Amino acid sequence: MVKAIIIGFLLISIMVYLIDTIEPRYPPGVLVPEDPDQELVSSAHSWQAGKYQITPLAEFRLRARVLHTEPYWFDRGADLSPVDLALGWGRMSDQSVVDELEFWQGQRWYRYWARKSKFPLPADEMTSHSANMHMIPATPKVKDVLRSVRTGKLVQLNGYLVEARGPDGSAWRSSLSRTDTGAGACELVWVDKVSMQ
Repeated sequence: MVKAIIIGFLLISIMVYLIDTIEPRYPPGVLVPEDPDQELVSSAHSWQAGKYQITPLAEFRLRARVLHTEPYWFDRGADLSPVDLALGWGRMSDQSVVDELEFWQGQRWYRYWARKSKFPLPADEMTSHSANMHMIPATPKVKDVLRSVRTGKLVQLNGYLVEARGPDGSAWRSSLSRTDTGAGACELVWVDKVSMQ
């Protein structure tokens, strides 16, 4: 009897895990028409987060489709930013576009490539309507939600684009542009609130 209960529990756990990790599919069409909303901070007040000094650069609000997620446990910034979200809006939130692309994240980078011979959108549109964002949770509850975000979900968050300065003087600064690429092009986001759809 105990053996049957344990096997049943394991089967239910596996089913729940598999259902939770299935990527949602949507009908073709733009899911998130609006661009991220950011407003430069005129007089910055910094605060301490663990060993880091955080300075806000811009207020930031975003609704986007999650294209990929990558947790971090052991890299240099994992204690500050435990997860990166690759996010898309505009036509980069359209299921018919997403279906034509493969996404990858690792070592704090985000990349995409065409599944077929050509990209479904112009390169500058893909650059300006998707981004890899390093998430800094403001609270343990926000951290739990960020860690639970899954590919394909719609996410909404509020907070700040920030610069984080470590005790050794090193700085990790957010991009403030939607069109830059390469090293330094990612957003570093202090997340006060986050929710999923």
